[in-house]
Amino acid sequence: MMSLSAAGMSVGAFPEVLPDWTNLNILHRNTLPPRAHFYSYQDQESALSFDRDQSLYHSLNGTWKFHYDPSPLDAPIWETANTMSWDDIEVPGMWQLQGYGNPHYTNIDYPFSVTPPNVSYVNPTGSYWRQFEVPEDWEGDQIRLRFEGVDSAFHVRVNGEDVGYAQGSRNPHEFDITNYLSSDKANELAVRVYQWSDGSYIEDQDQWWLSGIFRDVYLIPFSESSIVDYQVDSELSDSFDQGSLKVNVTTQGQEGDLVIKLLSPSGSTIDEWEGSSSEIYKKHISGDDFHLWSAETPNLYTLLITFNGRTISQKAGLRRVEMKGANFYVNGKPIIIYGVNRHEHHHLTGRTVSYENMRKDLILMKRSNINAIRAAHQPHHPDFFDVADELGFYIIGEADLECHGFRSFEDTEEKAAEWLSNNPDWEDAYIDRARQLVERYKNHASIIIWSLGNECFYGQNHAAMSKWIRERDPSRIIHYEQDHEAKSTDMYSQMYTTPDYVRQFIKDHGDKPVVLCEFAHAMGNGPGGLVEYIDMFRTEPLSQGGLVWEWSNHGILKKEGNLTYYAYGGDFGDEPNDADFIMDGLTLSDHSPMPSLREYAKVIQPVSVKLAKNGSAMTITNHYDFLDLSHLDASWHLVADGLKTDPQSLSLPRIPAGENRTLAIPSSQNTTVSNSWVTLEFKLKNDTPWATKGHIIAWDQLHIKRPAPVSKRTNSLSRRAETTEFERDGTSLVYNNGDSSFGFDLLQGNVTWAKNGADIFQRGPELSFYRALTQNDASGSGDGPMWERARISMIYPQVRDVTWNTDQSGATIHYKIWVGVKTQAWGIEANMIYRIPSSGPELQLQVSGEFVGKNSSHTIPRIGIMAVLPESFNDVSWFGRGPGESYKDSKQAGRIGQYSSSVPDLFTHYDYPQENGNREDLRWLKIGNKETTLETRRAEGETFSFTARRYMPFDLDDAKHPHDLKPLNMTVLHLDYDNNGLGSATVAVRPFEQHRCYMKPFNFTFNFDIV
Repeated sequence: MMSLSAAGMSVGAFPEVLPDWTNLNILHRNTLPPRAHFYSYQDQESALSFDRDQSLYHSLNGTWKFHYDPSPLDAPIWETANTMSWDDIEVPGMWQLQGYGNPHYTNIDYPFSVTPPNVSYVNPTGSYWRQFEVPEDWEGDQIRLRFEGVDSAFHVRVNGEDVGYAQGSRNPHEFDITNYLSSDKANELAVRVYQWSDGSYIEDQDQWWLSGIFRDVYLIPFSESSIVDYQVDSELSDSFDQGSLKVNVTTQGQEGDLVIKLLSPSGSTIDEWEGSSSEIYKKHISGDDFHLWSAETPNLYTLLITFNGRTISQKAGLRRVEMKGANFYVNGKPIIIYGVNRHEHHHLTGRTVSYENMRKDLILMKRSNINAIRAAHQPHHPDFFDVADELGFYIIGEADLECHGFRSFEDTEEKAAEWLSNNPDWEDAYIDRARQLVERYKNHASIIIWSLGNECFYGQNHAAMSKWIRERDPSRIIHYEQDHEAKSTDMYSQMYTTPDYVRQFIKDHGDKPVVLCEFAHAMGNGPGGLVEYIDMFRTEPLSQGGLVWEWSNHGILKKEGNLTYYAYGGDFGDEPNDADFIMDGLTLSDHSPMPSLREYAKVIQPVSVKLAKNGSAMTITNHYDFLDLSHLDASWHLVADGLKTDPQSLSLPRIPAGENRTLAIPSSQNTTVSNSWVTLEFKLKNDTPWATKGHIIAWDQLHIKRPAPVSKRTNSLSRRAETTEFERDGTSLVYNNGDSSFGFDLLQGNVTWAKNGADIFQRGPELSFYRALTQNDASGSGDGPMWERARISMIYPQVRDVTWNTDQSGATIHYKIWVGVKTQAWGIEANMIYRIPSSGPELQLQVSGEFVGKNSSHTIPRIGIMAVLPESFNDVSWFGRGPGESYKDSKQAGRIGQYSSSVPDLFTHYDYPQENGNREDLRWLKIGNKETTLETRRAEGETFSFTARRYMPFDLDDAKHPHDLKPLNMTVLHLDYDNNGLGSATVAVRPFEQHRCYMKPFNFTFNFDIV
């Protein structure tokens, strides 16, 4: 502070200088220009390893000293700080996950007062310090200090001198520190990181707010004359059978000799060239040396670029991305994107994600038939793009840009855009995000689309970004969802629209393709309706695919005493928060696959088989864009009730990409059985970098229906010699039938069943209309609030009338029941007719009913029955879809077959407890213990669904984390005639019409036997 004393007066100011981190005019201080990401090697042999540890690279990752303060003004003064007394912290890492401050989750809203570009001086600050030495053989070189990612802004000092400043959390920042280094003692590096900066206003992505040096920090040497940047481009003939690779280098210092060696994808030498560094290298490739890059054929050439004794290695792909007519094309084909949005997140380390975990993710994606990834919503770690090039993915590279929070207090996107996106004061900040993205990743074949960010509305700054990108890199196309009129982009992009909406939109706007940059919000048990989207992608030419939101839940592993669980918004005392909305992935927080990923893999599989129209042949369709099916082995086998044949090889004709062929259905003597399923599988013939030989790429089942043979069921024998009467005791009826005893409660409608003195039904069967809510149900756009208003979870039965009789055919008891709701004027008039026949099933239950009265809901969670069985009834087998869970609008991944499980293993352990574990399309179910097995079937062979678990629906509703669930000492069995689909209503897409459970009259019958 400065002061002036004169005549008893003093003058001061705070702050003396506006801090860089709240000064919109300062984006960087002394940073080097953005460039392509690369490492230099001392020779070609080490360069071919692509191992940075063999390069001229010196890591500064590891343990640093750390001091945490609530404000930069409280941070230690560097000149007097006793850094050796500070705590230890790991770099890279997020400081909130190492004991400093708390993680905070919001989806849209800013967790601070919104007055851009101003930032509060109460701004958590981390001071980092360490010593380092420069390798001796780097003497004479320019030494650069590079930070791959620091959230959100930072100052750098070396040996007590200020070096520079940078902001832009997910972008790299590089400093020339040559003149700051000491030659006679260890060097000291000090970094001060600010949790908030004016850059935070454009980093409002749907993720945890976390801070710190979270990516690699390292030193790299550049000789006086060296390559500082380069660009690799490809040119292809219109016939796509020959092309060229181009390399244009940028050097510092004097010009010199440039040597470039080009290797084929198999590693053979194609070309060795010597020229000047001012020349552009261009090599024509044709014939056997020519191999295109695509997500299906990720052929990569190797470039070894040597200048002044140092070599850079770069993988390069031959491919062309272009607009033709109203579609975008890759290598001459209008591809379909079967993608996923991926945030960088790990449940232990936040946005610090190891190479091993990243590669494991991408391998799982590849095995799941995913061909595209949107790097949401910021540039990912450089290693990610290397692996995407190698394994084969189409990448949407997205700028680190989002300011969604302004929509919270403006009623239109146009008004929200005036804050930043349409504000010229922010143009430099926006273009800086575009420049950092493009310059860093311009040499990656996998990136086919640049994205201008996410949910920043649309304004002149986006137009400026688009203009800069088109001038700098015309080889790729541009995406941005909130440019709704596609003024600056090459496509219309949409989020969470329905297939019907997209089809109508294309009719009205047929000038550019439509890509769903986010669809099928994968929150918890969901999404449903995936197959409808994929059918639309494959039948509507201008609909070029979409990307599911999102890849993984963002839970953070939290320990509280003896409890360990995945935490979400609010679990760290973070207010305000968006709770469990961060649990919205195809994989759990530990990145293990959920049922939704298996469903997605199935519906986007690149081969499908369907019955031909005449029903006597099958049509095999190749959904690849480039490959035929010669890399796959095909086989078939037959599945039926009690039958599964051995696989047999199936010879395939050549089926080019995008075409189909009709073949005879393979058959054997067993195909004469009724209700059989011809199961076809398509497996890899050879190992790949992402899967081994035999990995199943695609499968389908063809349902072959034939007349059923006459039943040979042995339980049609008589079980008693004479008629037995009901015995009444007050409001109870008892009926004994051989070794079975049935109890009927005339007042409540409860039923019990014991066999040889052992309980079968401890309670029920009773009418069941409620299921635990899924996260999609419970959202404001789901059916859950409507069900809550109608109080469906509170319905209870009232017995209106009971009649019973016996005769030679057996016994019958008929309940007329009103199922009502307190405070509501609607209900269900139902009939439950129990039959205990003298021959046939031991118990038959016919249920019918209709909904009457005034109701605020038109759908209902389920229509079925519930029974409580003994806890010992733990062994389950069934014939239907399995082995995993399935629902009406999410069952394509469930194969028809015979399966077995224990009751606990039927449960799907979502990070957030909810409805789960249903199995669809059952022909029969058996459940029991070693002594007794209960079998149930629908009458007339109709199908049904079931769940069996240790919880009531309300237990799942009440639990907020898995440890809240306490198993009951019983088995709760639900048998459903119908149930509501899943949808993805957390973002307004309820189950489609055909997948909803409506309040319509119902009539169904279940048969029960002891087998």
